[in-house]
Amino acid sequence: MYPAPPPQAYHSYGVAAVPSPVPPANCQPMHPPPHGGLTRWSTGLFHCLDDPGNCVITCLCPCITFGQIADIVDRGSCSCVEGGMAYGLLCLTGLACLYSCFYRSKMRGQYDLEDGPVPDCLVHFCCETCALCQEYRELKSRGFDLGIGWNANMDRQKRGVMGNIVVGAPAIPGGMIR
Repeated sequence: MYPAPPPQAYHSYGVAAVPSPVPPANCQPMHPPPHGGLTRWSTGLFHCLDDPGNCVITCLCPCITFGQIADIVDRGSCSCVEGGMAYGLLCLTGLACLYSCFYRSKMRGQYDLEDGPVPDCLVHFCCETCALCQEYRELKSRGFDLGIGWNANMDRQKRGVMGNIVVGAPAIPGGMIR
């Protein structure tokens, strides 16, 4: 058999990708970043007392917290009410932890969050309310107001409003007045 040809970089010149024997200038060696390039969660799984109000709501009615998380993670395609109702119905069958596990995994992927010592499904199966509280706190620490949903958060971001703080220069009245 013949030896395999060396790997080639592909450059696009507007029409089609053309193989190039020379790697691009920005090509970096394939070394994994330290710690896999993942970021740590802002709080631990059992730090529920960091936000006692959310802890109480999640313990009494986890479908509310889940709906808020789902709205942000799905970027508005699944409303808080829809996500909460689906979660509530799945609670009746005992499959809610699998549904919420899917959102935890999706959230970890979106924000490059490290996985824990146990798989996401096991975290949700054993500690459902703690997992939901941790996800809520993580999104909150990233600047989201989970009470208003994805669309209102994006509207605030477009206007430069972060929580109660207005970002940017103050408005200046037009024209000079003497």
